[in-house]
This record gives sequence, structure tokens and C-alpha cells, in this order.
Amino acid sequence: MGNLKKIFTNLRVIILLAVILLAVISINPHPFNKGIAIRNVIMNSSANLAGIESPKPTSTPMSKERIISINNKPVNNIDDYYSFEAELKLNRTVSVKTNKGTYRLITKYETETIVLNETINKTITQEVNVTEIINGTNVNKTINKTEVITVPKTITNVYNDSIDLGIRVYNAPTTNIRKGLDLQGGTRVLLEPEEKISTDDMEIVLSNIKQRLNIYGLSDIVVRTISDLSGNQYILIEIAGANEEEVKELVAKQGKFEAKIKNDVVFKGGNDITYICRSSDCSGIDPNSYGQSNGQWFCRFRFSISLSPEAAQRQADLTENLDIITDGGDDYLNETLDLYLDNQNVDSLNIGSELKGRAITDIQISGSGSGATEQEALSESLKNMKRLQTILITGSLPVKLNVVETDTISPSLGEEFVKNAFFIGFLAVLSVSLIVFLRYRRLEITLPIIITVMSEVIIILGVAALIGWNIDIAAIAGIIIAIGSGVDDQIVISDELLKKEKEVFINWKQRIGNAFFIIMASYLTTFVAMLPLMRAGAGLLKGFAITTIIGISVGVFITRPAFAAIVEMLLKDKL
Repeated sequence: MGNLKKIFTNLRVIILLAVILLAVISINPHPFNKGIAIRNVIMNSSANLAGIESPKPTSTPMSKERIISINNKPVNNIDDYYSFEAELKLNRTVSVKTNKGTYRLITKYETETIVLNETINKTITQEVNVTEIINGTNVNKTINKTEVITVPKTITNVYNDSIDLGIRVYNAPTTNIRKGLDLQGGTRVLLEPEEKISTDDMEIVLSNIKQRLNIYGLSDIVVRTISDLSGNQYILIEIAGANEEEVKELVAKQGKFEAKIKNDVVFKGGNDITYICRSSDCSGIDPNSYGQSNGQWFCRFRFSISLSPEAAQRQADLTENLDIITDGGDDYLNETLDLYLDNQNVDSLNIGSELKGRAITDIQISGSGSGATEQEALSESLKNMKRLQTILITGSLPVKLNVVETDTISPSLGEEFVKNAFFIGFLAVLSVSLIVFLRYRRLEITLPIIITVMSEVIIILGVAALIGWNIDIAAIAGIIIAIGSGVDDQIVISDELLKKEKEVFINWKQRIGNAFFIIMASYLTTFVAMLPLMRAGAGLLKGFAITTIIGISVGVFITRPAFAAIVEMLLKDKL
């Protein structure tokens, strides 16, 4: 009992226990978590129209919305979900209960809407604010105003007569540990620009690809730049739950951006747009356009763009016969400028009356954002401005991308690998424990080594969960390397403490100091060796290198000192 009290009051052991506790909190284990988690929601699907949203890319696994039941029937796994979905009929109401609320969905077929090159008249009724003078006093009133507007004619075709709620799911996670594609399944695409591009152009490409993937309803994605030891640039895209052809179609093609008035193209991304302002002198928040209405704050942004002379003339021709309307004290043309990315409408902008029939190359784009507070509205407005600038800079990518490599991993293979990894890990710990016990025949050494090994695994996984690092096969290899290095270091410490040549080792501090000299030399050698691997193989070994560095750093600065203190206190009175 005396030794145990000394152990648990030792500063190095207290630090180890505190770090383990923080790691467990970061991992947030819930082994009995029920239901299925929402990976992403397809735009304009039944689920999307009912208010179910795709999780944010930065959200932790345990924070994702989980489906608990459908029509009061429990949903425990993805098989339950898809079996239920297969039995759905058209135009039926479905009640979906999640851990965040209950939604009512109307089932429908998967359809495709095509915009025709003709228009139709549509009658709409909307509330408008008017000011009347009653007995010499201005009185604000809200009235219903009915008007006829012209809209593009569309046709809707059913291209899949099976019912799809539009939710992509996977079995509910039990921890905050993010699995890489090797473990959860999905598609990895490695792209290479056809020519070397600047850092600014590479950021444009990344923003464009992310925007394109978000528009198509894909989430749970990783898009980042990597390079190899030769300096070649690559773009690595990882998407869970998507197939190879779908991803290649979305990201490898340069894409098409168009701005239209009605169905007529005014300008396209690329040559038609010669300049887009992103600096503070000609883009940002309009200081005169803050406001609050019905409990919501509104904030407008603006930025300037320059059109080519040909695009400016097309704009003049298309706006010459449009009417001018007044809305909120501002004069606009009666048609909007609609922005399309790969034939999908992503925004509609009002056209100022001063542009009517004039071939103006320098124009100003405006938009807005809203929120519950002034700060939220400001943040949302800036976000919308950056999004719109990204689309306008070039709906088509500024450089052609070549597909270097694609990998598609089946989720079932990932599950099998996880099971095998746990089994092999258990056998490895058992084997190491047996060998260490046969070597020393002392539980005072064997048990601390086993406990330290398990502590290192927990801390490494906790750090990975905290920084959002994906655990894949390469990362697991890094964990194994770190653990192997840790066992080696603990054996060095144990051997130094068990030596009895008193004329050489005067006291325990010198013994431990000698052991840590060897450990630090090994640590620095391994650390330096991992640095080149972060760029080798087009960055695909980065997970291995980072996990190894995290593991050996945790060992040297946290677990090794605690192990040395524990073993010293257990052995001091027995040698």
C-alpha cells in the first residue's frame, strides 16, 4: 500500500493519468451507441426538403445526427434502414426520429429537372410593406400583393422509379476516432495539374473542387495539396461512401460556369471575366447596409468584377428591353442574373437599373447574409461573398487536372481489417507480455510495461481524435512502430535499474539518466527519419509519419518518465 500511495502521488504518474483522462474525453467512447449516423443528405431530396442537413466536414463523428427509428420502428444498422426504404411507396408520409428531433418526409421518386429554352407566366402572391398616410400620419402596413412573373419552363423526368429518401448513412460511430478510407470504405483520387501552378492558383483549384463537391451533396470529404520528394504537386481527394466514377466525374473535369438572364448566357467563367476583386479596397461588407427585421439581422456584401468587352456588350443587348422595378428604395431590372455551375443554379443576383442597355465592363456584384445576431449576419455575409467569388473566379478550373490514381475500398473490407487488427493487436500484447515476463520473471516490471503500452495507444488515439486525424492502415503501422519503440525503451530502463555494479552506478538517478540518454538518442533518430516520409509517395505516407512522431513523442515525454518512476519505486527496496 505504501508503494501504491507513492506511485499515485508521484508528479510524473499524475501527469500520465491526467493525459490519459483527457485522451479518453477526446475519444468519447460510447460502445453501445445505437442507430445509424447520417453521412450526407442529397440536395432537393425528401430528407433535404424536410429539413435534415448534411453534417459539416469539421464535425466530430459522435456529433453527427443519428437516425434512431423510422415510423416508430427501431433502426439499429444500415441493413435495417435500406430494408425499410425498399418497402416504401410513393407519396407516403414517413416519420424519421433522430437524436436531434423528428422529421416528416414525403416519399418521391428520383427525378431530373430540365430547364427548357422557353418561358411561362406564373402568378405569385407575396407580402409587401407599404406606407399609407392616415390623418396626416404615416402608417406602415403589410399587404398581400399578387403579380405575374415570367419564369423558365421546366420538365421533370423520373430516372429512377425506386424510392430514395436522399440520406446516405453508416453504422453509428462509437468513438470520435475518424477512420480513414482503408477502414470505412470510399474513394481516393490523386490528381496532378497538367502544368505547374502558383500557390494562389492552387488555392483556387481547392476551393473550386470543395465547392463543386458540396453542391453535389457530398460530405465527409478531405481535399488537400501534397507533393513528393521531387517537388511535383498533387491534389488528394478522399470521399467516404462515394463511388470512383462519381468522384472522377465531379473533380477531374474543368467544369462549366455560366451567368444567365432568363435563358440567355451573359458571360461564362474564364475568358469572359477578366478580373475579380478580393482585396479590401473593392470588396467587403457594405457599411450602409446593416439592418434588423423580424428578429433577424441582415448584412450585405459587395465586390467588383471586370467583364470582357464582348461580355459587356451581351449584357447591354440582353438588358436593353427589361423593365425597371423599385424594391426597398432601390431600382432594379425585372430579371435577375442567375449563376450556374455545371448546369445547376447556385445563386441569383439583382441587376442594378444603371446597367440597363449599357456595355459596362466594370460592375459590382452584391449579396447578403443573415443571422440571429449582428455578428452572425456579418460572418454569414463574408462566407457567402467568398463562396460567390470562388464560383466567379472560374467555374471551370484554371488548369486541367490529370487523374494519376484512383482507389475504391469496400466498407466490408475495412470492417474485416479492423477486426483483424484488434485480434493481431491482442496477440501482440500477449506475446510481448509473455516474453518480458520470461526475461525478467518479475511482475513489478511486466505489469508496468503492459500498462504503459496500453496507455500509449489510448493517448495516441486521443490526440488523433482531438486534431481530427484519420486512422488508416498507414497510421496503424505508425502506432505499431511507436509501441515497439516504447517497449524497447522500457526494456532499456528496466535493464539499467536491474544492474548491480555499484562501482559504476552510484545511485538510481544516474541509472535512469543513463537509460534516458539512450532513449533520447533513439527518439531524435526516429523523429528525423520520419520527416522525409511526410512527403514521400506523394504524401500518402504522411499518416504513418505523423502517427509515429506523435507516438514516440508521447512515449519520451509522458509515459517513459512515468514508467521509470513506477519501476524505481517498485524495485528500490528489492535490490
